[in-house]
Amino acid sequence: MSIFRKKSVASLLAQAADNEKGLKRTLGAGHLVALGIGAIIGAGLFVRTAAASAEAAGPAVTLSFVVAAIACAFAGLCYAEFSAMIPISGSAYTYAYATMGEIAAWIIGWSLVLEYALGAATVSIAWSEYLNNLLGMKIPFQWCHSPFEVSAAGLHGLVNLPALVILLALTLLLIKGTQESAFVNAIIVFLKVAIVLLFIFLGWHFIKPENHKPYFIPADAPGHGGMFQHGWGGVLGGAAIVFFAFIGFDAVSTAAQEAKNPKRDMPIGILGSLVVCTILYVLFSYVLTGVASWQEFADPAKGKEASVAYAIKTYMSQYSWMTNLVTIAILAGFSSVILVMLMGQSRVFFSMANDGLLPKVFSDLHPKFRTPYKANWILFLFVGSFAAFIPGSVAGDLTSIGTLFAFMLVCAGVIIMRKTDPDHPRPFRTPFVPLFPILGIIICFAMIISLPANTQLSALAWMLFGLVIYFTYSKSRSKLNTPK
Repeated sequence: MSIFRKKSVASLLAQAADNEKGLKRTLGAGHLVALGIGAIIGAGLFVRTAAASAEAAGPAVTLSFVVAAIACAFAGLCYAEFSAMIPISGSAYTYAYATMGEIAAWIIGWSLVLEYALGAATVSIAWSEYLNNLLGMKIPFQWCHSPFEVSAAGLHGLVNLPALVILLALTLLLIKGTQESAFVNAIIVFLKVAIVLLFIFLGWHFIKPENHKPYFIPADAPGHGGMFQHGWGGVLGGAAIVFFAFIGFDAVSTAAQEAKNPKRDMPIGILGSLVVCTILYVLFSYVLTGVASWQEFADPAKGKEASVAYAIKTYMSQYSWMTNLVTIAILAGFSSVILVMLMGQSRVFFSMANDGLLPKVFSDLHPKFRTPYKANWILFLFVGSFAAFIPGSVAGDLTSIGTLFAFMLVCAGVIIMRKTDPDHPRPFRTPFVPLFPILGIIICFAMIISLPANTQLSALAWMLFGLVIYFTYSKSRSKLNTPK
């Protein structure tokens, strides 16, 4: 039983065509674009913009967003080719199974837990913090912090209840149905995009041209002597900071088995959401750095979560009511990110269980709603335990490293598939293969090695734990052991 055995594309397509036993096909191109925007636009837009501007790029942070978007586009094009060619849930896990074999599929499926499950837990903890800020810190410290956190007054946390509440609400929504979840996500996306557009529209009239001069941080700027802290190097440094504001578009590919016309709609969903978010990011960053000078964001009191609120209160005081709207937009952004992450994780586990690599309980569908409801409940217990009792900082950059690893394997998979199965119909083709996939691999690998060493070691430990499970449980239960 080779660990490199592959699942044929024919069997994957047959599984995707089995509508009676599979997931409901209820999503159109618009739903998929909204899912992508829902996963991408979180608090990163409001937080990362000022940080990248102050630390590396200055007003040229607009170009940093373009560079980061191009980097994501290399991976996005590869995801689009696979999701149109193999329209089945599972995303990068499924693509790896067809191109690199079972062990690679297992590794990537296991790494996606870092992106989706831990990502949802971490974002739910941040959701709790922003909700408390919006309410004027009305929630007692003990009930919105983990037992490992202590307040300045010496109070110990007990459980993060708001994080549990949002996870429970979104889990129930996912169980009810994908179409209903997509509808609610569309409402959330409309709300947060409307607030972003409102800031862009109103803030445009307060732009001071002198704040954009010079456009690049000069080499002699205090505290900006490093190669990636000024000029074009600063643009690249800023791109590394804002890159993670784009993470999430790959979750669209996990819904391929629920798309009405995946051959057409999946590329539109993946690439369309990237284009929309890039435009919004560039316009938002242009207005923010025009309303307030990038030097002001270097002040910790202005340059992090409070950056947009600071710009509004200081330079757009007649619109101070917008500061609460910005917080609401952040909460909405967090909610849609959690929703799409939970959906993505359950769909990956659904595919892994269908292949015999995980217990059957993860692939059991609700008799009425035809959603993987048992997987949703198990994920709620796992993610909820993390969110309720573990500090958000523990996850660190693990979410990012899982994402980048998935991007690398998908890019590699496109190259391999073009060699091993060149004649297979491809409704969407990644251009300039192998150049674009290779560029995607190089950029993602560079991002991984730039992460802290302790994050890399933690990810390695997670991978080793996953391999133990594979060799002791999954390998012997794989459905490829008994081919039909």
